Amino acid sequence: MKKRILLLAGGQSGEHEVSLSSARSVLGALPQDRFSVTPVVISKQGRWLPASASQQALESGAAEEGGELMLHEAARAEGYDVVFPLLHGPMGEDGTVQGLLTLAGIPFVGSGVLGSAVCMDKIMAKAVLASCGVPQVAYQLATRPEWREEPQRVIERATALGFPLFVKPANLGSSVGISKVRAAGDLSSALDLAFSLDRRVILEAMTRGKPRELEVGVLGNDTPLASPVGELRFDAEFYDYHTKYTEGEASMHIPADVPREVAARVRELAITAFQALDCAGLARVDFFYVEESGELYLNEVNTMPGFTTTSMYPKLWEAAGWSYADLVTRLVELATEER
Repeated sequence: MKKRILLLAGGQSGEHEVSLSSARSVLGALPQDRFSVTPVVISKQGRWLPASASQQALESGAAEEGGELMLHEAARAEGYDVVFPLLHGPMGEDGTVQGLLTLAGIPFVGSGVLGSAVCMDKIMAKAVLASCGVPQVAYQLATRPEWREEPQRVIERATALGFPLFVKPANLGSSVGISKVRAAGDLSSALDLAFSLDRRVILEAMTRGKPRELEVGVLGNDTPLASPVGELRFDAEFYDYHTKYTEGEASMHIPADVPREVAARVRELAITAFQALDCAGLARVDFFYVEESGELYLNEVNTMPGFTTTSMYPKLWEAAGWSYADLVTRLVELATEER
């Protein structure tokens, strides 16, 4: 008997269109002799579209407003075996949807409530990783009330990190709201921008020397595997929203041209982070590598990375011998494994 898959896509984050592209790829890859797949698209306004409108949204790449579908009722009534929540960023990758699915008693692809929420929150993720000895750049926390009432204290903490530094909202993806601050005079505007998007902000030091950006895929539950290491190359100041989503602005190199021991350390640290953060199913773990000094720093862990056929995560596993269809099939299998 075919497994019935509910494929969730879209969502309210800035990665709505990326999610739709990922869903189209997954929908075309899941073997039709093994799975019956129903796509449900969530609009940017948070409405759950019925089947016909969802299919139209996938085909057009944009979700129009329509009737609302309650997931827990649909899942119970229709008897879905697994939900594939291909949602990126807030209100999808942050534990909210995972909590709904857990309450409804439906197996789903990817990390649970804890792993999803902690990985989405850069500050909490850094605290967990620091407790495990995972190397990270120096950072500080600031809150919106503190910035409103005692701005000088925030500026002093940021200045102590040195310039240039990065100012990031704690809970957003796609590099939205991130600023590279080169001098103290630019700090206030960067903080204003970040605090307009989140009540908690992270101040992050730059590495010594220009870093290379390495990425590795992790696949599994309690005994995960790490993919070959890839490198992301681009000419921009940092991997901002424009660079990330504009064709030709960045290129992937798999495997990364790094010493064998560096690749081995990246893969080891990726699995350490995956397990420490209670991830499941899949994650893409991103690193900074300073070639001159040999230093490695973990940047972030993405629990639902971009999943088109040309995205880094599937490409990393393709280099390990996994076809795209085999990869998505394995993720569905992992969703139903006992943990």
